[in-house]
Amino acid sequence: MSSHYFEKNPGKDSEERKIECRLRGRRLSFISDHGVFSKKEVDFGSRTLLDAYSWPEQEGSILDVGCGYGPIGISLALETKRQVWLTDVNERALQLAEKNATAYGLKNTVVKNSDLFSAIEKADFAAIITNPPIRAGKQVVHSLFEEASNHLQSGGSLWVVIQKKQGAPSAKEKLSSIFREVQLVSKNKGYYIFCAKKD
Repeated sequence: MSSHYFEKNPGKDSEERKIECRLRGRRLSFISDHGVFSKKEVDFGSRTLLDAYSWPEQEGSILDVGCGYGPIGISLALETKRQVWLTDVNERALQLAEKNATAYGLKNTVVKNSDLFSAIEKADFAAIITNPPIRAGKQVVHSLFEEASNHLQSGGSLWVVIQKKQGAPSAKEKLSSIFREVQLVSKNKGYYIFCAKKD
């Protein structure tokens, strides 16, 4: 039976590898493995999202939903004193994210097992950032948008990357039904970066 990166326990033998990349002007390396999203390199969508992301004016923690082995959350944690939460349902991905955060000596990260927001009680994040699990289906992705609103402080923002061919227009429509303001921050090779602001 095939397994997916958005499952709790990917049924593939472990074979860790080191990957290197440049994120937000900093050269970084991460340990990756079978059974996690984009195991061979930091994917173009995540890199595009990080390039577009800007820090919120509000004080408060940041949440990376569906963190995988941690490239988004860790690269942001390296440039802030804010607390950065990294969550995923994939236990192997979380172990890698923990290992990668430790390798950089980060003291401001919280790595937590959560199926979307199911284990997240904190409801005052300044920003939530996500490269959502598209292959889990539109219903899951739209549920993520809805729940994100409940975990942001007033004025907080949700940052999302999504390909046009994988539903960017319907994603914007859904975001606009939940958030007071939805901005298309950038487009690059069919990848759309949205920033949705909460009232």
